Amino acid sequence: MYRIAANASVVLALIVWAALSASAVAQQGATTAALRAQSAQFNKDVIEVTRSVYIAVGYSASNVVLIQGDDGNLIIDTGANPVDARDIKAALGDAGRAPVRAIIYTHSHPDHTGGAKVFAGTDAPPIIARFESPEAAIGRANRDGGDQFGMALPESEYINAGVQMEFGRRTPPTREGYLPPTHIFSSEREVLTIAGVTVELIFTPGETEDTLSVWLPEKRVLVSGDNVLRTFPNIAPIRGAKMRSPEQWIASLDRLLALKADYLLPGHTRPVIGADNVRLVITAYRDAMQSILDQTMAGMRRGERPDELVQHVKLPPDLAANPYLQEFYGAVEWMVRGLYADRLGWFDGNAANLFPLTSKERAERLLPLLGGRAKVLSDAREALLAQQYKWAAELADYVIAVDGSNNDAALVKSEALTQLGEHQGNAIARNYYLSVAEHLKQPRVSP
Repeated sequence: MYRIAANASVVLALIVWAALSASAVAQQGATTAALRAQSAQFNKDVIEVTRSVYIAVGYSASNVVLIQGDDGNLIIDTGANPVDARDIKAALGDAGRAPVRAIIYTHSHPDHTGGAKVFAGTDAPPIIARFESPEAAIGRANRDGGDQFGMALPESEYINAGVQMEFGRRTPPTREGYLPPTHIFSSEREVLTIAGVTVELIFTPGETEDTLSVWLPEKRVLVSGDNVLRTFPNIAPIRGAKMRSPEQWIASLDRLLALKADYLLPGHTRPVIGADNVRLVITAYRDAMQSILDQTMAGMRRGERPDELVQHVKLPPDLAANPYLQEFYGAVEWMVRGLYADRLGWFDGNAANLFPLTSKERAERLLPLLGGRAKVLSDAREALLAQQYKWAAELADYVIAVDGSNNDAALVKSEALTQLGEHQGNAIARNYYLSVAEHLKQPRVSP
């Protein structure tokens, strides 16, 4: 077991403080300023987007939509947990007091389905969804989801989670408020009448394979789940989930465009009002995915590997500047790497990588060539001084691979990841960097 020596911590902190030149501090502020501004998307608000249609934003990790009908209400998505759902019900006031005639889940993610019992109450409404039971996420050692959402980060280091103010920080995720679907929607399109309101369900796989979009033709309102958000789409998740199909997602967006909605109510972030605005947002979202897909596939056909692809596959300038395509949650580079692995598999075409050395085997051979552990750690500290944070983390990793209890290496890597996180405008990348940095500060047991 090791413990971080106080004097080592102070020395390293001074090194890093000296390394943060005025330009570096300015850069750090610029990269986090947009992410901090994104938090305004999650200000608590109940918005009547058109007559009898309300959306509650910012009270939970996801939005809740209420439609008033002739003899009761329709609820679309229910928030993450009963605590949030009760807050939303209170915020809806008189609008939320009528009996609930149906609940629709746009998809199975827990932040959309965790407050159903509160809204259902004693009304026993039908629960309509595309899925029978939520798909279990595999993840990696059950930490990844929490790390990307910054669940354990101190308040001083946390900004937001990209498409939500927080998930699991105030109220730990549970399934106590979840109700399973009672009516499984299995066709491509279906028209229902709920409380006198015409409701069209449309199968639109995108962020999930079970996504339902809800179209209210008489009100020109489209509830799109997580298929359109104010961030670049999260096509290749980092939390241990499989790649989402961009082709399916693009086709779904074309279906949504054809509706010519006046109001777009997303599962996260604020609604889009006005037919022209809705069209522009959905079109940009579709075109961004198509552009990255086309560029990546063309590069793969030329034989390019992931590290080569990410150097030149970028959004066109007009799309890169679009406020709905900033990389707060998804990332262009992650989509490129995800596409490569999904379409061509794990092998990158380099014969040396058919049966590669393990990380430990590679480190055992590299450390002597690089001058030994002490020299490598000295070089890692120099990299910190030079603000080469990725290189500093990699050098520290070589030492950790052969000596998992090395205090100095863990401290260097922790500081490198902290700086990478503080320079990140992508919320889940930032949260992941900072969460792992905190984890590295904890005492470790030698194997």
